[in-house]
Amino acid sequence: MTRLVVQQHHEVTMPRHFSPDEYQTRVERARAALSRNGLDAMLLFAPENHYWLTGYDTFGFAMFQCMVLTQTGDIHLLTRRADRLQAKLTSTLGNRNIHIWSEVEGADPIADLSHLLADLELTGGKIGFESKTAGLTDFWGHRLRQVFPTAPDFSDLISDLRRDKSEAEIAMHRRAAALSDDALDAALAATKAGAFEGHILADMQSAVLKGGGDYAGNEFILGSGEAALLCRSASGRRHLTAQDQMTIEWSGVYARYHAAMMQTLIVGNASANHRRMYEAASEALSACEASIHPGAPMGDVFDAHARVFDAHGFSNARLQACGYGMGAVFAPIWVDFPMFYEGNPQIMRANQVFFLHMILMDADSGDAMCLGHSVLCTNTGTERLSRHAPQLFEL
Repeated sequence: MTRLVVQQHHEVTMPRHFSPDEYQTRVERARAALSRNGLDAMLLFAPENHYWLTGYDTFGFAMFQCMVLTQTGDIHLLTRRADRLQAKLTSTLGNRNIHIWSEVEGADPIADLSHLLADLELTGGKIGFESKTAGLTDFWGHRLRQVFPTAPDFSDLISDLRRDKSEAEIAMHRRAAALSDDALDAALAATKAGAFEGHILADMQSAVLKGGGDYAGNEFILGSGEAALLCRSASGRRHLTAQDQMTIEWSGVYARYHAAMMQTLIVGNASANHRRMYEAASEALSACEASIHPGAPMGDVFDAHARVFDAHGFSNARLQACGYGMGAVFAPIWVDFPMFYEGNPQIMRANQVFFLHMILMDADSGDAMCLGHSVLCTNTGTERLSRHAPQLFEL
């Protein structure tokens, strides 16, 4: 916990997760990115980018808010009054940098944003913005383009910087991975014939929260029986039978940093088909790990995944993606784009973190088998962040 003095000249406790130098380094990297692209400022709407630059931590992005990053490194936040203290207590922003838009009938926060840019003497400058985020709805995006018709879209500018993790960030991912392991331990202890899915989920989530973690960017996914073939969470819970299958996808989260995992658990004895699917998924996971190294395109990882599954005769049961980046992210999903898909040219770099999921969901047989964990890309290959190795669990 760092103690800072804010402009009211009284001392408050700031629950920041990183040092001032860490934040300053991030701002300098962002300034350099603006300079390379000839931008005078960026309008940031992605909550992940707000958090990365300043530590600002809120789900208030569901309403309109915008962070303005200038070429000089000055950062201003336009938000609702409900998030004024949230910004003061979680971010590096001082009082003069937090601005409130008028929340009344007929309010137009885009007009307030235009006034703020005028006050910052940015009117007429080259100002980029980001649209590929839940932090900017289609409604406000249309309004933004009306007021700033020449503003270029630089949605990937800051997000690309976030992909390269500092040592302090990698430490957060490691803590998140440890919480993922704890959640799996809880699931293994609770999963048995007659167990209620809701109790298993409660035990998994409890393990993360009791370990000092956070809620994940999306719900923990759990489905048994025929619902083990679903890639999404769905309402309604059942009790496990004496012979059953259950697919879980979850993530430990620490300081918003995620380290997702995925596993199909077998209640009773695994069938011959389940065993065949497990061998294919395990081989595909190893092939994907071997394809991750600095300088390689992300598409190579997908190709490795598809090659193994197709060779085992499971082309009908695999998906069109096999993982994605991990980072400090917010709802509605924990995906930190881009994904591993066919032809993805995005080059991987050292100190990037990825989630690999080998998903086989065979509608013909009704069987599922999924394996997945998070890895760190290093100069010498990949490092699995979790202590749990891939395994065929029969419970």
